[in-house]
Amino acid sequence: MGSRDGEIIVARVKIDAPELTEYVEIPVLQEGAMAHSSPFVAKPDHQEALNFPGELVDDWHDRAIAKMADLNKTSRSFSLFLDICVHCGSCTDKCHYFLGTADPKNMPVARQELLRSVYRRYFTFAGKFFPNLVGAKDLTRETLDEWHSYYHQCSECRRCSVFCPYGIDTAEITMAARDILDAVGYGQKYDNEILGKVLKIGNNLGLPGPALKATLEDLEEDLEDETGLPIRMPLDEKGADVLLITPSADFFAEPHIDGLLGYAKVFHQAGISWTMSSYASEGANFGMFIGNYATMKSVAERIRTAALELGVKRVIVGECGHAWRVAYSFWNTLAGTGHGAAADDKYAQMLQKQLDPRYPAPQHIIEFTYDLMQRGALKIDKSANDHRTVTFHDSCNVARGSGMGGIERGQFILPREVIKGVVNNYVEMDSSTMYEETLCCGGGGGLLTDDLMELRVKGAMPRMNALHKVFEEEGVDTLAAICAICKSQFTKVLPYYKMPMDMIISVHQLVGDALVFENND
Repeated sequence: MGSRDGEIIVARVKIDAPELTEYVEIPVLQEGAMAHSSPFVAKPDHQEALNFPGELVDDWHDRAIAKMADLNKTSRSFSLFLDICVHCGSCTDKCHYFLGTADPKNMPVARQELLRSVYRRYFTFAGKFFPNLVGAKDLTRETLDEWHSYYHQCSECRRCSVFCPYGIDTAEITMAARDILDAVGYGQKYDNEILGKVLKIGNNLGLPGPALKATLEDLEEDLEDETGLPIRMPLDEKGADVLLITPSADFFAEPHIDGLLGYAKVFHQAGISWTMSSYASEGANFGMFIGNYATMKSVAERIRTAALELGVKRVIVGECGHAWRVAYSFWNTLAGTGHGAAADDKYAQMLQKQLDPRYPAPQHIIEFTYDLMQRGALKIDKSANDHRTVTFHDSCNVARGSGMGGIERGQFILPREVIKGVVNNYVEMDSSTMYEETLCCGGGGGLLTDDLMELRVKGAMPRMNALHKVFEEEGVDTLAAICAICKSQFTKVLPYYKMPMDMIISVHQLVGDALVFENND
């Protein structure tokens, strides 16, 4: 990788980052500006591991229409969201990819229209008999290619949905399109390869149990060198109180590792026994990204199996945005990990009886640490972070797809209270870019792959614009986040916008650095 002022060259491909301005402006339309952007197609073994056709089937047209018919029958939101859009335009300038690329097909309403026009042609009276009058279109190979391109230019962040007067969740449309593509053998390599590793080995990395154990032992040595204390990183320990489910990036990537070390310090100081699982060593669930319920369920059931086998009383989720959304919104129906297990689901019923009802099921690591702080169970020296001026990035899936603490807007309140409890210098970015209106990092929704680097850099522009303002005017030098994808994405794109890549850190790195251990032995 080389660099010059204002541009970075990766693998011979020069990517010019959009210019940062006082305020993000609606760009002049550039028709087809991102038509060339399309992710690598999944290989046969990636597809078949998920029970999808290995490659594009000969009868792809009929199978795609049949899959749409199935979605139309089984998913009320599919037909509802395709039927009720009136093209009011409220969403047009809310997508970070449109603002960063200027491609009109990245306006949410236009991207939805790629699928909606085909739906209209085959599933509505007017579309069947008067297609030209209602903008209905036949499904062609060119359309299928366009779906593969533009439905992988949506990070399923749902920001546009916040502004839709009809409440259309455009992420659901993207997920449906990806589900159809997988059904005809035209999936995305990055997502499907990762899911195959999770279902075979237990995590996105394909890191086997012995290698994970060795990695955690090395981290224990690092913790002892730093603190002088035997802070443990337990794996597969039956009878522990807590099972921690965290993204596998926490095991190897920076700055994620420092967040994992932070969790370990909190568990140690609180005196609570915990463990991780080699069988379910992944918090991420890319099944949501590809819109496939069966795959999402298979990944979630691994966590239930691990919790039952280890006999834990609580399941806590680490810093991962979409993992928390899946846990918070879907685990109860996917695997009974939470309240409301189905009466005929034997293993869900077993887990319900096993988990301690005094705690949320599941619980986010932020909720866990916040509760300890409120009870004075952690000894903290905020001055340990005085060399930092910190701001916080609300991650999309946490902000718009979950809650925390059982209180209204808890997903915004608790992370900030935890941060302010361990730092003295905290600054907010522009409120129009935060909370429910937070801007995507540019790499979410299964797009965190180098074959989409141009999209990721340009899509990050609106968030970088808000960050750069507090970087320049408020002296912010630290960006904290509770999402593994955000951390990885920011590490890559910050240099494109002339900010240091190491300014992004985990919230639990801030916590871990502020903990005082002198009286803990």
